[in-house]
Amino acid sequence: DKPDVRFVIHYDIPKSLESYYQETGRAGRDGGEGYCLAFYDPKDIDKLEKFLAQKPVSEREIGLQLLNEVVGYAETSMNRRQYLLYYFGEQFDPINGAGAKMCDNSVNPPTLKDVSKELKVVLELIKELEEKFKINDLISVLLGRETPVTKSYKLENSSFFGKGKEQTDNFWKSIIRQALVQNYINKDIETYGVLKLSQKGLDFLAGKEKNPFMIAEDRKYDLSQAASEQVQVQSGGGLDENLYNQLKELRKSVAKKHGIPPYTVFMDPSLEDMTVQYPITIEEITKIYGVGEGKAKKYGKEFAEFIAKYVEENNIERMQDMVLKQLVNKSNHKVFIIQNTDKKMDLEDIAQAKNLTMDELLSEMESIVYQGTKLNIDYYIEENIDEDLVEEFMDFMKESESDSMKVLCAEFADDLTDEEIRMLRIKFISDVAN
Repeated sequence: DKPDVRFVIHYDIPKSLESYYQETGRAGRDGGEGYCLAFYDPKDIDKLEKFLAQKPVSEREIGLQLLNEVVGYAETSMNRRQYLLYYFGEQFDPINGAGAKMCDNSVNPPTLKDVSKELKVVLELIKELEEKFKINDLISVLLGRETPVTKSYKLENSSFFGKGKEQTDNFWKSIIRQALVQNYINKDIETYGVLKLSQKGLDFLAGKEKNPFMIAEDRKYDLSQAASEQVQVQSGGGLDENLYNQLKELRKSVAKKHGIPPYTVFMDPSLEDMTVQYPITIEEITKIYGVGEGKAKKYGKEFAEFIAKYVEENNIERMQDMVLKQLVNKSNHKVFIIQNTDKKMDLEDIAQAKNLTMDELLSEMESIVYQGTKLNIDYYIEENIDEDLVEEFMDFMKESESDSMKVLCAEFADDLTDEEIRMLRIKFISDVAN
C-alpha cells in the first residue's frame, strides 16, 4: 500500500499479463519513477505448462493462452507499454505517449531479423514428422544432435537432420516460441507439448502468408555499462536541489499558516517538478504533476511568486512553453468514482461495477484526492468506522509530519484495518488539503 515503491522485481515470470500489470502498477504511485524488472527464462514457461497439463481441459486452454501472452510480452521488440495497453484494449503512442521512452525496448531498440526461411524449415519439419514431436526433439533434429528420441524414431534419416546446425539451440527456440505466440503452430500440452501446425502455419507453407516473420536478435548486456547509462538517465532530469530545499521550507510555512501538515499542500514529486519547470503563474502551477486546479488556486500563488523571484535572481532561462508534465489519467474510472460517491453508493458496489478489488478502488481514490479533487466518503465512514476512532485519526493526521502507511499503521493497527486507515487518510486529504 506504500505510494513510494521504487522497484518491483519479478524473479519468476507471472502466469498472466493481468497479474504482471497489477503487480507492476504498485510502483511509483506517488508520481515518482518506478523501475520494473522481470527475469524471464523459457524453462519457467515449460514448468508452468507441466502444471497446466494436470488441469481440466477448459482451464488448461485458458491458462495456455495466458502464458503465450506472457511469452509474447517478454520477447516482444515493440514498446512494452504499448504492448500492455493494447492487450487491455487501449491505444498508446510509442513515440510521444507519457512514459514512452522508459522501457528497455525504447531506450535500447533491439535489432530485428527476417527469419521467414528458418520458420519455413521448422514448419516443414513438423509436417514431415507428422506433428508427433516436442520442441527439444525438433531442435535436436535441426542441430543434427543424437538423443534417445532421435535414435528410437530413426530421426537421423530425416532430410532435415543437421539442416540448422549453423545456428544455436537458443536461435531455434526463439523461432519456435515466436511461431507459437504468433499462432503459426500450436502446442498440445495434453500430449506433453507436441507441436502441431495451425491454419496460419499451413497458409504460410502454401505461400498465402505474405508478411515477413521477424524476431529480435538476442542482446548481450554489459551490466557495468547499463548501470552507468542508468545513472546518466537519472541525473539528466535537471532537478534544482537548491530551489527544492527552499520550496520545502515554503511548504512548511504555508502549511503552518493553514494549520495543516506540509504533505497535504503539495507532494514531494510536485515540488520536484516545480524545480524542473519553474512555474511562475497559477496557470503554470496547474500543469505541475499531481496539482489540480483546486490546489493551484488554494496554495499556488505563494509558490509561483517565490519561483518567479528565484528565477529572476538566478538568471534562469525557463522553457518557452510549459511542458504538460501531468500524466494523462490512465484510468477511465475517475469520473465514475466521483459521480457515485456523490450519490453515496457503497464502495463495494462501485468496485464491483468496475471489476476492481477494494485495494484497486482505494488506489484510484487516493490518486483523485492527492491531485486536488474533493471526494466525499463520509457516508461510508460513518456507517463502518467508530466515530471516536475517526476523530482520533484526524487529530493525529493534523500533527503528523507524514501520511505514510508505515507511520499510520504503527499508530492505529490495533484499532483499524489497513483499508480503514486508507479510507480515513483519503477523507483527511480531501477535507483538509483540498
